[in-house]
Amino acid sequence: MSEHHVNIDATPDSDVATVTDAAARDTVHLANGLSCSVPTGSPLAKLLKSRRTWVGPDAKARLKILRTAKSIAIVGASPNPARSSYFVGTYLQQSSDYRVYFVNPNAKTILGETAYPDLASLPEVPDIVDVFRRANDIPAVIDEVLAIGAPTVWVQLGIWNQEAAEYGESKGLTVVMDRCIKIEHARFHGGLHLLGFDTGQITARKTIR
Repeated sequence: MSEHHVNIDATPDSDVATVTDAAARDTVHLANGLSCSVPTGSPLAKLLKSRRTWVGPDAKARLKILRTAKSIAIVGASPNPARSSYFVGTYLQQSSDYRVYFVNPNAKTILGETAYPDLASLPEVPDIVDVFRRANDIPAVIDEVLAIGAPTVWVQLGIWNQEAAEYGESKGLTVVMDRCIKIEHARFHGGLHLLGFDTGQITARKTIR
């Protein structure tokens, strides 16, 4: 909400008050419980207004998603071993029973498997579409997911587009955002401590979903 600070200055020589309307300011509430007042149009006000309010599925719901899924398509998969999508793809191939598909129009194969140019080219509709794309690409990916009828979009750690998440949910999709599917799978299956620490149990063995 906005508040206006008004200064009223009355002088002995006049019965008329002089009113000075200061710039509009917003009161913002911080995560630590404190609040502060900042100019409405300032960069800081805009940044604070962009705070996340969308939450997505809780841990129990995410576990259910991972347990019921049989296939995962990785959009934005890379053949470059230095990329996080390659590492996640390796983990899913070696440490899960999912059928894993790689989507990249610029690659022929990734991790020994065929790389598909788009979701529509996959041999089946995947249960989860795991996305490694820029935040502003997410709405287009969601449209592709809707077009093929996949039920869940899982946007990787570090990628956030709240409007896209809300849009996907409004169309009936289950949306997970800014979470690593490898970390989540490992945590639920003994590879990570509940706080996220590596227990040393992430191996190439097949785990039970």
